[in-house]
Amino acid sequence: MSFHGVSIVVRQEFRVRLRTGRWRWLLASWVLVILLFTMLLNVALTDIDGPHGVPLFGGLMLFVLGLVLIISPALTAQSVNGDRERGTLATLQVTRLTAADIALGKLFAGWGVGLGALALTLPFVGWAILEGGMTIARTVAVLFVVALLIGVVCAISLGLSALLARSITSALLSYIVVFALTVGTVIVFGLSAGAAGGGSRSTTRVWWMLAPNPFVILADATPQLPPVVDRYGHEVPQPADPLGELGRSIRQIREPDTYYYSEDQFQVRHGQPGPVWPYGLGFDLLVGVGAVWITARRLRTPAETLPRGVRVA
Repeated sequence: MSFHGVSIVVRQEFRVRLRTGRWRWLLASWVLVILLFTMLLNVALTDIDGPHGVPLFGGLMLFVLGLVLIISPALTAQSVNGDRERGTLATLQVTRLTAADIALGKLFAGWGVGLGALALTLPFVGWAILEGGMTIARTVAVLFVVALLIGVVCAISLGLSALLARSITSALLSYIVVFALTVGTVIVFGLSAGAAGGGSRSTTRVWWMLAPNPFVILADATPQLPPVVDRYGHEVPQPADPLGELGRSIRQIREPDTYYYSEDQFQVRHGQPGPVWPYGLGFDLLVGVGAVWITARRLRTPAETLPRGVRVA
């Protein structure tokens, strides 16, 4: 593997994507959807006291994560088997490019498109920062985690594209994997907690089922904002903070006895609850790395066997 070889594949992938001409309309549609959502959310927050930056940023990033999880499988789910179907993959394989060069080049090309879409949200992130209440550390951390999650989904989709012979099958299975990570983890967690007897104690045994969920990872990895003082004079978490509230809820599921707060009752924290995101992000990254390794293995030449009906060139 070499940087030069990977860069060749990346440039070729970008040329193929740009040649279609549809990317301009896709990017314009992306910006329009983000703009409409940000405007509507900003209007909905007019009745909230205090700066709107925190809820605007939190709602925006949760929405952006949902969108990138939808588009990311489409970026790489047909990269390998699609080239096989078109008879263009063998052209790369007979060059001096290694299997790792091809695999990483296709991954970085798809990931780069996803990062480009994320970069187009920066003006709206700036809008949220100007509304007040946000910190640079929180902004950078959230964008970094979203970028990593885009790469994970692209890597998994690429691995499925290398494993499966038909591009339509790999694309559908990629979306099923995304569904399993987002909705599936919540369903399994709820059923497992119910089977364990329900209540806060049962959730402490199955909290890890929620850890790989991208939304859980994003919320739990978001740095907490400085507390505010409530009407009783107690320091409490900032209200109207979607990412912060979700992150605290996830940690309380893992350790329900660490703290408790409500409008009419307050208890001092008994230590900070442990984070969940390192386990979830670590698991997702390992799956992504494994998918890239599988892709490189499937791209090795000479190939001993080929799927039925698949041509070499």
